[in-house]
Amino acid sequence: MTFPVVPVCNTVQDVEEFSLCGTVVLPFKATDNYNKHFIQNFPRVNVIIDLRQAEEADVTKVLNLGVAQVIVDDKEKASGFPVSRVIVVGEDLVTDTSKAPDGNDRKYVEFGTDAKQEQLNEVAKKGFISLVPVTVLTTNPKDTSKVNVGEVFTSTLTTDRPDNLYTTLVTDPEGVCLGVVYSSIASIHESISSKSGVYQSRKRPNELWYKGATSGATQQLLSLSKDCDNDVVKFVVTPKSGYGFCHNSSDYSCFGDRQLAEADAAVGGGIRKLSNLLSQRKVSAPEGSYTARLFNDDALLVAKLKEELDELIDAGKQNDKAEIAWEAADLLYFILTWCTKYGVSLADIEKNLDIKSLKVTRRKGDAKPQYEAKKEETKQEQKDNEDPYHIEVIDYNSADKATIERALTRPVQKTSDIMKLVLPIINNVKQNGDKALLELTAKFDGVTLDTPVLKAPFPEDMMQISDDMKKAIDISIANIEKFHAAQLPKEEMMTVETCPGVKCSRFAKPIENVGLYVPGGTAVLPSTAMMLGVPAKVAGCRNIIFASPPSRATGKLTPEVVYVAHKLGAKAIVMAGGAQAVTAMAYGTESVLKCDKILGPGNQFVTAAKMYVQNDTQALCSIDMPAGPSEVLVIADEDADADFVASDLLSQAEHGVDSQVILVGVSLSSKKIAEFQEAVSRQAAVLPRKDIVAKSLAHSFTLLTDSYEQAFEVSNRYAPEHLILQIENAQKFVPSKIENAGSVFVGALSPESCGDYSSGTNHTLPTYGYARQYSGVNTATFQKFITAQDVTEEGLNSIGKAVMTLAEVEGLEAHRNAVHVRMEKLGLL
Repeated sequence: MTFPVVPVCNTVQDVEEFSLCGTVVLPFKATDNYNKHFIQNFPRVNVIIDLRQAEEADVTKVLNLGVAQVIVDDKEKASGFPVSRVIVVGEDLVTDTSKAPDGNDRKYVEFGTDAKQEQLNEVAKKGFISLVPVTVLTTNPKDTSKVNVGEVFTSTLTTDRPDNLYTTLVTDPEGVCLGVVYSSIASIHESISSKSGVYQSRKRPNELWYKGATSGATQQLLSLSKDCDNDVVKFVVTPKSGYGFCHNSSDYSCFGDRQLAEADAAVGGGIRKLSNLLSQRKVSAPEGSYTARLFNDDALLVAKLKEELDELIDAGKQNDKAEIAWEAADLLYFILTWCTKYGVSLADIEKNLDIKSLKVTRRKGDAKPQYEAKKEETKQEQKDNEDPYHIEVIDYNSADKATIERALTRPVQKTSDIMKLVLPIINNVKQNGDKALLELTAKFDGVTLDTPVLKAPFPEDMMQISDDMKKAIDISIANIEKFHAAQLPKEEMMTVETCPGVKCSRFAKPIENVGLYVPGGTAVLPSTAMMLGVPAKVAGCRNIIFASPPSRATGKLTPEVVYVAHKLGAKAIVMAGGAQAVTAMAYGTESVLKCDKILGPGNQFVTAAKMYVQNDTQALCSIDMPAGPSEVLVIADEDADADFVASDLLSQAEHGVDSQVILVGVSLSSKKIAEFQEAVSRQAAVLPRKDIVAKSLAHSFTLLTDSYEQAFEVSNRYAPEHLILQIENAQKFVPSKIENAGSVFVGALSPESCGDYSSGTNHTLPTYGYARQYSGVNTATFQKFITAQDVTEEGLNSIGKAVMTLAEVEGLEAHRNAVHVRMEKLGLL
């Protein structure tokens, strides 16, 4: 039976003191953390949430969390819910206590801070349950200023025994009976007060029996209840580990059929026995034992879980009852091992089963999309497996940590391995200058040159392109220039008077010599020349130097790149690629001007060389950012156009075999996932660079999420170079939900290609996840900002003493003196 007092708590923290009551009331705003694990805050009590001040929609939400009941002030709000789960004011929560509740009806009475002991005792005897503010309750029988919950509980008990004792059943949290003892009113009050197992001694009628006081077999009291006749009390206790309940045999239970196998083992057969044994093995498994291996090897345990699940499924297909039971036992062993490894007990699992049983809404019950698609191995699945453009689908919520990590890891080579190849190139160019450049261009690009540098003005015959191409480049340059010019400081010098007589200012100056790397190789990229050259020109850089490898097919530079260099006033083009071009611009050669900063994307060798020269003080050269293979992350929902999504993914997959594309789906159906895959396969099959695309898609993934919030969580974790939002009302998520991204493409009609070429934003962006700390190239990338300060006599008087004090504590006497001599001559001391 229910404890006759339900404390009305204000906070989650109030609950612990009165957890023995078994049920508590919390106001709806007691916590902001109403998530699916909210009820886990209360492992030993049922929770009633008072929704009288909440919106109607909250009833379903709160009941689905697993709370025992809710209180509503309107019968209509209770409509459609199990009557046992809703307390309705005026029907279940009453003010008239003259008529006792019928049968098993639970009727509640609400008391204020003026509640008295006698009132609660009286209504409890009638069968009412009192809701009482926690502030007026106590578990201490000596505190007569408050209502003692123990007294309310005992006021409802009856007994026909001449010694006025109450038969008491003692169990553990799992319901295993430990023994039968006897309680008195005094022992029950003491148990509640001390939260321990205290009973009445029959041998010594005037003494209480503090269980374990001499033997050490103490018990923590978890809850109290009584049977339907109010004459038997039930104690739920946690026995002290290593001690049994029975004082005759020291067994765990007085009934002798659930004995300890070992000193620290708990009780139970089957699953419970296995769970307890695994808990022991986690602490003390012999080194080299199979269970120890499972606890220490995630990959092995995951593999066994999958293996045993498959074997259970196969047993079911054979309709072999004995084999199904055998394989189910194997699977349960590995499931419990996995749970035990992460500190999850069988009781935790059972608690969650209880919580799930309390939900008032039910899912349709379909498997998640990636599993729905695998219900049977169909011909379509076989076709997918053979599809060279198939993208692996992973559920972000159900996949293990290792799988998620694999999906969000770029396919990059170890830096140490790359540097072994790059360092000889760097040293060769540093030592041999132009000669090394010519040799390396012949080796890597298959082109023999007389000079490594093409200087301005550039020959007309080297920039012969169509009128349409010229128009496209001119329009793009104009848009890029317009956007980047808008980024220039609004005033020549920004000045702030920090205190009277002290003016601090900042002004921008262009970086004098900049080297702009334009990749060649598998793709011609005049767009990169524009994206780097335009902001350099806008910033006012004196010497703009391009570097780009000549074409292996023609032996010449890409004419579009030469045309862009001409339009932007570049001084020269270094006809080399890779680490050798970066090295030449960083250190200078006989023909290549030494640059102060090097910018531009490239492969892993280019990135490694840029990182090396940035850290070499001999080079005195900075870089824009680490840059490598291109990447895109597309967030798409059920309404996204499959062809649009596929085209965006493929636009980056075609860059190179080490490019990666990620699709993050929001609440996608299995049908929609299939649409996306079909569109990718269909479009990829007709692309000129389809072989590159297939290799890129082999390490690309679709991640399924349950919400937009979670989708952006994935995106921010990945920190993509390009982020495309093909979702409903995409604009409302920018910028609030975006923390890490190189550039964002908002809405279905904003393909990444527009940003690559002509919209005006810059396409030289951080990759590898460096969007967490780097910006894409912009006008300020080509500028340095210089500060200045102008201190007058008034200003020296304002800050001089502070400067001297700080310099003195740092032990820099000359610093202090520089101010002292001035203030002394000015008579300011």
